[in-house]
Amino acid sequence: MRKKKHLEDRSDVAKSWDRCIAYGLDHAYEPVAIAANSLQLEDLARQYEELLSSTEAEVLPYYRNVLSNSRCLILLADQNATVLKSWGDTRITETRLKPWFQEGSNWREQQCGTNAIGTAIATGRAVQIQRNEHFLKLHRSIIGSAAPIFDTRKQLTGVLSVFSDAYLPQAHTLGMVRLLSQSVENRLLNRQFAADYFQLTLNTTADNFDSPWSGILICDDSGQVIASNQRADQLLGTQTSDAILDDLFTTHRNHILGHAEHAPMQLTTRSKVRLSARLKRPSTVAKASLEMTASEPVSANHEEPTGFAGLEYGDAAVRRCAEQSLKVLERGVPVLITGETGVGKEVLVNALHRATHRRNQPLVAVNCAAIPPELVESELFGYEPGAFTGARAQGSLGFIRKAHKGMLFLDEIGEMPLSAQSRLLRVLQERVVTPVGATESVPVDILLITATNRSPSASIESGQFRADLYYRINGLCIELPALRNRTDKRNLIQHIYRQHRDPVQTETLSPRVLSALDNHPWPGNIRQLVNVLRVAIAIADGENVQIWHLPTDFLAEFDSTAFSPASKTDSIEPPDRVEQAPSKAGTQRKSDSNDKLAHTLRVYHMCKGNVSNASRELSISRNTLYKRLRELGIR
Repeated sequence: MRKKKHLEDRSDVAKSWDRCIAYGLDHAYEPVAIAANSLQLEDLARQYEELLSSTEAEVLPYYRNVLSNSRCLILLADQNATVLKSWGDTRITETRLKPWFQEGSNWREQQCGTNAIGTAIATGRAVQIQRNEHFLKLHRSIIGSAAPIFDTRKQLTGVLSVFSDAYLPQAHTLGMVRLLSQSVENRLLNRQFAADYFQLTLNTTADNFDSPWSGILICDDSGQVIASNQRADQLLGTQTSDAILDDLFTTHRNHILGHAEHAPMQLTTRSKVRLSARLKRPSTVAKASLEMTASEPVSANHEEPTGFAGLEYGDAAVRRCAEQSLKVLERGVPVLITGETGVGKEVLVNALHRATHRRNQPLVAVNCAAIPPELVESELFGYEPGAFTGARAQGSLGFIRKAHKGMLFLDEIGEMPLSAQSRLLRVLQERVVTPVGATESVPVDILLITATNRSPSASIESGQFRADLYYRINGLCIELPALRNRTDKRNLIQHIYRQHRDPVQTETLSPRVLSALDNHPWPGNIRQLVNVLRVAIAIADGENVQIWHLPTDFLAEFDSTAFSPASKTDSIEPPDRVEQAPSKAGTQRKSDSNDKLAHTLRVYHMCKGNVSNASRELSISRNTLYKRLRELGIR
């Protein structure tokens, strides 16, 4: 994957040189930078006021906190390659190049040949131009990285670039400029639409909503997408502009837009990809009405659990996973945790850390999917001062060295780039780590736990994961069961409810609510269960939780579940025909029965659990309603 990307970048340079030759440029040509007058600069500032302010809001904090000690210069240019603003150290440039970094100068390829700004505009994607890749000899003393910025209509509106004269690795610089340009695009979306439209933030896990790499959908109250960022298109695998939420997800748009604000929800795309989502309502609506949001009450008597407390409440499979993992970890053998997303991998890791002899040493958890590929190596292995453009003056220890004498947890390890995989393999084999830019290795002593919800064998076959690293981390491979398969599900539900309930609410859920939760398919597992309970507790607002307090997307997933008859007496087929393939009529009757039960659940929810009103609305007797509710597991 990374090799393909490298070849693609080099191909961009070759094509740019072909364009330069077609323009009639010569390597020795030295164009003159034409300075803009004050009126032209004022006009540019007015025209790009929003782009300038949004970029400055993202770049300035990053520059002050990360880049202030680096020899680099950041430029913002418009879609025509005209420089609008610069930040940073102008000493990186030779005197004869200084005019090119001033506001008003122009870097279009037709004039300046192959360069970061002009070539990013020509290709429409992020590029890095090394010294000798510049077409004109004039610019071969600098290295440039640039990424395009697209407006809310996904039209090119500008380019953000970083220039350096350092003879140092530049992959981190390219990753940084991509990150900043994505942050600017997200800020432009938020500024233009936050007041009047819904914002749906998407990511692979609920832990990463605030990442610049999250997908963003802006939609109106009918569920039509008004705008989106490019990351949303990538996550959904389709162009989202002008789409309807119903075309993108299996959950109805009313359930999505009716979800509690800021409370995570699980959505499945039409291509069967499961994503975490967070809803933000229009700020004008939020100011006009009081929104109910889930909040986590803080117990004054809260104590940190010890050992495996809170991990399982009678499930033998989970207990066996924990006990076996602890035994091998204490002998220094790595553990690989597999299982669906949301099954509690992080909870198990925390429990193992508390149970080991290293409980008083650090536990460092890293989500490999949340780090841009270009920054993984520096974040994991650390770096020396000045190792690359953007490096902190004091350098960085890196996550591995921070876990020294303790435990390192690498979540979603299947997302780790191949280059980082090879370095991690050396760390595990030799028990030493070499920071980026360093020549000497540092000994490390760590217990390693990794986790993935991918199939390791499939990743190895596709070339995305090294087989030798897999065998190194796979000392003991355990699979945590999905919530729907756990034998202690009811006890676990009651425990999580007690953790989050209001003090005035009962200590246990009612049998009806517990049965509804117990019979749910839980595609999002424990993470989804926690969110559903927190929303229900918030909506109940001090009252005891009832069926109608459960969120609408929870009931929508219930609607799509095939309900099984409660007993054999309800079966339509005689016993001697059970083994036969179902007839068309039998299949139709089963489908009608499922639709009837789903409709019953919706009406019961609408009537807030009032049996008399629900039976009247359904035009059935109370006894018939009770029978259907028993089939649903509610009564």
